[in-house]
Amino acid sequence: MATRAGESFSYTFAALRGTQAGREYYVAMCPLKIIPKIFLFDEDEIPAEMRAQRAINRARIPEIAAYILSNPREYVFSSITASVDGSVNFEPWGADGSLIGKLTLPMTSRIIINDGQHRRAGIEEALKERPELGDETMSVVFFIDEGLRRSQQMFADLNKHAIRPTKSLGILYDLRDPLSQLARDLIVDVPCFKGLTETEKTTISNRSIKLFTLSSIYQGTKALLSPVKHAAIPPQQRSLAGEFWVEVGKQIPEWNLASQRKVSSAELRRDFIHSHGLALHAIGVTGNSLVAAEPKRWKERLKGLGKIDWSRSNTALWEGRALIGGRVSKAHNNLVLTTCVLKKSLGLTLLPEEQRVERSFRKRGTTGAGR
Repeated sequence: MATRAGESFSYTFAALRGTQAGREYYVAMCPLKIIPKIFLFDEDEIPAEMRAQRAINRARIPEIAAYILSNPREYVFSSITASVDGSVNFEPWGADGSLIGKLTLPMTSRIIINDGQHRRAGIEEALKERPELGDETMSVVFFIDEGLRRSQQMFADLNKHAIRPTKSLGILYDLRDPLSQLARDLIVDVPCFKGLTETEKTTISNRSIKLFTLSSIYQGTKALLSPVKHAAIPPQQRSLAGEFWVEVGKQIPEWNLASQRKVSSAELRRDFIHSHGLALHAIGVTGNSLVAAEPKRWKERLKGLGKIDWSRSNTALWEGRALIGGRVSKAHNNLVLTTCVLKKSLGLTLLPEEQRVERSFRKRGTTGAGR
């Protein structure tokens, strides 16, 4: 809350006092409506050498605001971390030097966000549409930093050991996204995925028995059902996804050999294109066009996948398309060029972009393809 002491205004919060590296810091519960008011710096006008944060990415703000507005009963935020240059006062509740008390920050204090500037901006945007959320709170960690001399180092330290969860793990734990739920169901219901899907990592080690990643199945299914909305996926679309991947498995015998443990997953990933995320994505894109063109006969037409030579040794087909220098490439052009191979095998017409990329590839041969 805002108060006035003498001739100066200040913010007062209930807070906890702690110590790190011999310095006191405070954790305060701040109403959301106060968050945008405390941090008033315009990061775009501050040179990088003077900022304590990276320049704000404006594209992230609507995403965060939409997350709050779409999940008013479930949204979760970690603490904002800030450096304070000002006469901060902490009054313990009780005479025994309690760690719980009242924190007072003069409004004249300089406050810089070390971690959480996008959360702050997203909250500000969400409050414009739902001001009633302003009375809810989030925690802010205040570090005292006279002259803001330590703020840049704090930003570096806070981010040095931060590790984003893998995309597969994010899909595994996302209970709100219908497509994530569908992907989790597919790895149980589709025989060629069951027991062969890596659910935590986006890369598979050579010693792993896994053949696919959850993120690649998610991406392939997203392409298959495109355009996918954030709303619930209709039952017929869910059924289509399951039937499609079952049929794909029937056309790629090596997948079934892996599920029967008759061949190692490492060998398949080493020797074939079809076991990589690029291939699943391309198969999903191709499936989307196939179902649109042949809603009644797509299963029969899908048999064309079984006629493709997926082996990496078939460099005449895959080098410059799925492979660059013998390595699988996930670049957009490589996805398009791989999709062209699949569509041609199924007798499907290429989209204008696919035709353009295909013509360009054929003109230059395989030299520099995929760059």
